[in-house]
Amino acid sequence: MHPFDFRAALMAKHAQHVVLIHFPIALYMVGVLFDVLSFGKKQSALAVASYYNLVVAALSTIPVIATGLGAWQFALEGQKLKGVLLQHLVLASTSALLIVLTWWLHRRWRRGPAEFLPLERLPLELLTVALLTLTGHLGGFLSGVNA
Repeated sequence: MHPFDFRAALMAKHAQHVVLIHFPIALYMVGVLFDVLSFGKKQSALAVASYYNLVVAALSTIPVIATGLGAWQFALEGQKLKGVLLQHLVLASTSALLIVLTWWLHRRWRRGPAEFLPLERLPLELLTVALLTLTGHLGGFLSGVNA
């Protein structure tokens, strides 16, 4: 395959998922970093940047989930899930739900009268980062990167 053969790259059975997955992971982790750095400050620029990173992370989970399910159907012809692939799917679904939940909490706070985000969000954000890391690790095994 030629390195600049875009048609072959776009039509690969799972290439889109492998490329797209980096966006919600990076956006979420940077959003959490900004959130932690803005801790205890009222309406700081970092808090705003954190919110918008979480918005785009939540939105970008939609094509990632769609391409992941498509990769399962195309590359594995929809065979029964088991082992690492099943673990990856369960962790990915849980991670996506937690990303959306985190965004929703931030959105609700921005519309409410509270001055500061509740402290309880930090364990949720750190749990989501841990799940994203584990999900990506398993995905690396599935793609052959960590083999």
